[in-house]
Amino acid sequence: MRYGKFLQKNGTIGFVSPSYGCATEPYRTAFAHALEKFEGEGFKTIVGPNCYKSDGVGISSTPSNCAGEFMEQYLGEPDVLLSCGGGELMCEILPFVDFEALKKAEPKWFMGYSDNTNLGFTLATICDVASIYGPNAASFGMEPRHRSIDDAFDLLTGKKTGFSTYEGFEIMSVKDETNPLAPYNITKKETLRFDGAWKDREPFRNGESFGGRLIGGCLDCLINLCGTRFDNVKAFNERYKNDGIVWFLESCELGIMGIRRGLWQLKQAGWFENVKGFIIGRPMLFEIEDYGLDRYTAVTSVLSELGVPIVLDVDLGHLPPSIPLVNGSVVRVTASGEVSVDIEMELKS
Repeated sequence: MRYGKFLQKNGTIGFVSPSYGCATEPYRTAFAHALEKFEGEGFKTIVGPNCYKSDGVGISSTPSNCAGEFMEQYLGEPDVLLSCGGGELMCEILPFVDFEALKKAEPKWFMGYSDNTNLGFTLATICDVASIYGPNAASFGMEPRHRSIDDAFDLLTGKKTGFSTYEGFEIMSVKDETNPLAPYNITKKETLRFDGAWKDREPFRNGESFGGRLIGGCLDCLINLCGTRFDNVKAFNERYKNDGIVWFLESCELGIMGIRRGLWQLKQAGWFENVKGFIIGRPMLFEIEDYGLDRYTAVTSVLSELGVPIVLDVDLGHLPPSIPLVNGSVVRVTASGEVSVDIEMELKS
């Protein structure tokens, strides 16, 4: 596994839109404020040509334009790349991405989440280049910044590689066109569920942990990649079988049955070979149940038989805050009481 250089003082941040850009509010104002803050801290910014575009379908521009923007910035001046936003059809840029050129290039950090799974995941599994599953660029414009946003920047600059779950989470955002810089609307207390090999441990023992090579992203995107020519998971699992694999997964638009079907598909495709544990984020459709299944049993009904620890409702994904995670790192997940976990990542080749 190869890792990009951390962003240094007065370094250059490149902004790309391989998925949606920041053409509309509240994202346009939030992104502009993020740029002001980065530049005020001494960083140079390079805004890609698609960041304010909206002429694409489900993404900022045409798939070839989006791939071209990414390749130009990855192979060009920026020290690190931040994605402007998530979206719907980023998968369509992949045929236009030159993965062979990325394999030969000096590694560079790329950060984004949700639809950006299509690049962050394939960079790690195809190119052996680590990526960061973390906030999109506009989130850096919120006032005040949540600690999770600072954590993501501390990771990007090499100050921290370990994080803990936060104090609570957001169900309903108050960010809109009239309040584009609104911080997270934290209204729910943090809760976790332990299952699989960690089921029925009450009270939960502090200090117990699992670890391995970390990989994952948004389940909606991953099941779409499964079985395509961009699915290199079998080779990735074999390459890092001595470490074992830890999967992190969260979902956006999938309902309860969609989550169960998606996990079943990945398991049957052999994606969970050599697995050592799962980190499962809160699904966007948080409180919905269907046919007697809830957000827990939709997962555990498929994964529990693998006999490894499963931690659910982790700060990860579409109901913020979200812990920034490094695809390709070697992770250690440690229980810290009954309601929190510590996640420490080693940038090991």
